[in-house]
Amino acid sequence: MSIRRIEPGPRMCQAVVHGNTVYLAGQVGAPGESVAAQTKAVLEQIDRLLAEAGTDKSRILSATVLLADMADFAKMNSAWDAWVDAGNPPARATAEARLAAPDYKVEVIIVAAVAE
Repeated sequence: MSIRRIEPGPRMCQAVVHGNTVYLAGQVGAPGESVAAQTKAVLEQIDRLLAEAGTDKSRILSATVLLADMADFAKMNSAWDAWVDAGNPPARATAEARLAAPDYKVEVIIVAAVAE
């Protein structure tokens, strides 16, 4: 089975397609922005990467959301709820975690099925 790497870099790539599954690296927004702005930017990046992989948000299988502060849960969910395909919501987990830099407020990791 082939492996296709999208936007590879020296340390990681932004997405990997293997068979009919695409795995996205954790996506973050611009450091220092509000959690709502970062979440919106992350979701736009996810849309772009899924399109590059030949799929879309209606085929997301699972999402892991990492928040620097669980107090931002409602603000993140507001952006998420406006974006998610309500007819095809993924399995999702949300946890509080210390992210790679203090100015990051949210990171989202996605696994999706590639459109047939």
